[in-house]
Amino acid sequence: MRIVRFQSEHGRFWGMCEEDGVVPIIGDPFDSYRLDSIHYSYSDVLLLAPVKPSKIICVGKNYRDHVKELDTTAEPPDEPLLFFKPPSSLIGPGQSIILPEISKRVDFEGELAVVIGKIIRSMPADLAEEAIFGLTCANDITARDLQTKDNQWARAKGFDTFLPMGPWITRDLDYKDLAIETFVNLEPRQKSSTQSMVFQIDKLISYISGIMTLYPGDVILTGTPAGVGPLNPGDQVEIRIEGIGALVNNVSVKE
Repeated sequence: MRIVRFQSEHGRFWGMCEEDGVVPIIGDPFDSYRLDSIHYSYSDVLLLAPVKPSKIICVGKNYRDHVKELDTTAEPPDEPLLFFKPPSSLIGPGQSIILPEISKRVDFEGELAVVIGKIIRSMPADLAEEAIFGLTCANDITARDLQTKDNQWARAKGFDTFLPMGPWITRDLDYKDLAIETFVNLEPRQKSSTQSMVFQIDKLISYISGIMTLYPGDVILTGTPAGVGPLNPGDQVEIRIEGIGALVNNVSVKE
């Protein structure tokens, strides 16, 4: 099952994907809902970021090879390294990543995103899968030079358009060993598997929910593998995750 958010001539809706289009959802996809009788073809709608989270929690340095590419002498953290991205940074598939004038180095970071499906607090790891609504693709865009300059990550990670997500949420997908790849202008840049995470998703959900209450629609970005690199105006960046699909965005500068 694949859940989307989309815009049609009649407004913005949650929907369920079918082979040839989208059916609007009436109600709350995280609770009770029914399908509308209307059917839209994909050519008649604009897919939006498939989430409306109260918060987006990100996990840094969660792939060993990425830790080494940032610092060859570094070791993975003993505990998950957390930071936030603002919901205002979200964009959907096909929307443009806008490079800020203030940064001279903006990187892509392909990631698996976990969407939470119910209210949880201090969820044990062995029950954590019960809290997963579904999975989607994400691109944790980062102004690398500002990250280094600031010695913290709020500005570098928080610009508008710095979190493409989509194209939809895939439900009932085993997250433990999914291929994840990034392409820039169709050239491969990242290739790994979620099996290579330092902290697996059940542990992340348990750890994070022990700090803060998680609500339906909240998002956890699970980290990026090695191969991150810069984006330039005119580039096309694509995140592919096995069982989900492809998230494609173009890169531009503010007009």
